[in-house]
Amino acid sequence: MESSPPKRRFPPPWTVKQSGPDAFIVQDANGIRLAAIYCRDDLHKQRWANYTEHLTSDEARRIAKGIARLPEFLMHHPGFYSRDGGDFRWKRSHPYNVALADSYVREHWDFINAVCSLNDIPFDPTGQRIERHGVSWCVYESALQLHAIQFWGRFDGKWLRHNEFMFPDRPRDLPKLREPVDIYKYGRRPVNR
Repeated sequence: MESSPPKRRFPPPWTVKQSGPDAFIVQDANGIRLAAIYCRDDLHKQRWANYTEHLTSDEARRIAKGIARLPEFLMHHPGFYSRDGGDFRWKRSHPYNVALADSYVREHWDFINAVCSLNDIPFDPTGQRIERHGVSWCVYESALQLHAIQFWGRFDGKWLRHNEFMFPDRPRDLPKLREPVDIYKYGRRPVNR
């Protein structure tokens, strides 16, 4: 009886390397090539007839970086559990819930919205409010654990499991969120993490 070959693993971190002027390569931690994104800047500079059929080096680099982030999105961070039926507003499709203090949200609404939009993180309220020790908390939901963790970490939220607050340790490998260029407009200073 033949045994099936072991599954191939592509361990993170995945990195992006430029391979000459016309390609970006995505590799796993073992150096295995996972993807190649090709580009042609010379066609764009000269405005040849078919220049729109090719990616610029900036477009190719951004696509390669997006592919390299896939393990982060798929990775499960222990200690950050789904809410799993904590309230009737809980959804199986958006199981990760984070609570932010209502006063914090009111004071920083524009900034939170700008950071979430810039990083493609949902800023979706469930409509639920939790009262704890005289403080009102608004609950926000996310389908991806990574998005919920980033939201929780950046805006000093409380992680929810059922209807109780949890206090997990911040993961060391958490990617930094991009912040608006005009951050001072929001009365904020950049976070140095």
